[in-house]
Amino acid sequence: MKSGDRLETGLIEALLGPPGSHPGTVHGDQTVLGAFFTSLLGGLPWWDRTWRVADVGPAVHSSTSLALAPEKVQVVEVTVPGSLSRGTDEAQPFSARVRLLEDRLLRWQIKVGEMVIGPALAPVGEPEPHPFGAVVRLLMESRGVPLAEVARQTGRSMSTIRMLQDGRLVAERRLVDKLARALDLPAAELAVIAGLDPADPGWG
Repeated sequence: MKSGDRLETGLIEALLGPPGSHPGTVHGDQTVLGAFFTSLLGGLPWWDRTWRVADVGPAVHSSTSLALAPEKVQVVEVTVPGSLSRGTDEAQPFSARVRLLEDRLLRWQIKVGEMVIGPALAPVGEPEPHPFGAVVRLLMESRGVPLAEVARQTGRSMSTIRMLQDGRLVAERRLVDKLARALDLPAAELAVIAGLDPADPGWG
């Protein structure tokens, strides 16, 4: 599974619960979470597949922007505790972090002890793309705003917008502000997703 893939309804329910549900409570079929994390780890070419997710706890929202109203940017991050096992008495606790845009997977990481595990998005020797690019690409797709229109409304070239989508360009404040207008989104919410401070007095 890779960034941008849609998650099944049962998995979304287990991660987020229904709208208005209390964070940290068990939702849906928790066994789907174990299978989900096992498959993510198993997709890594170097992963020892004798280690599997033995159990998981309830997902806890680790982001502050639970903007689930239809007109809002629906980016949510959750943390799920659990343990890995080889089928013997040997077990290791882990903590998984999953970031979603609506029903699409943006990014995942699993921490076991001091080791952080996650998929590489760039070839060996190349820097990892900025995660905001995947958000921009999915927002453009979900809202049906073509590349040329975003370029026109932001006053940037199409190659610049492509670089942004690919994560090869880190969006600065003015570009995020113009992107928000082009995508009809609150600039402050898009700023948070981009890793910028919306409290910056320069926000227009």
